[in-house]
Amino acid sequence: MAHTGSGAEHQHSYIANRTKDDYLKRLRRIEGQARGLQRMVEEEQYCIDILTQVSAMTKALQSVALGLLDEHMAHCVVNAAQEGGEEAAIKLKEASDAIARLVRS
Repeated sequence: MAHTGSGAEHQHSYIANRTKDDYLKRLRRIEGQARGLQRMVEEEQYCIDILTQVSAMTKALQSVALGLLDEHMAHCVVNAAQEGGEEAAIKLKEASDAIARLVRS
């Protein structure tokens, strides 16, 4: 999986196929929720019902994000920390920045 964070391209292959399939399944479910939200707005359904679905979709996205962050910490950050040097500092900064983005969202 390619990551283009700060302009640099990094290759990562730490997501196991089973975990990858789980993420894809969850993201497809979220995609369906987004289509459902669009229909609800088009049909001018009750605002509170739409907001309830937005909240459910937000929680689902946060769950995916936390799982990916956990895998990143367990693999990329741990491996870089064991090797030390500049790569360790870069991986720690990336993880810190990702956590900050999640907290703000």
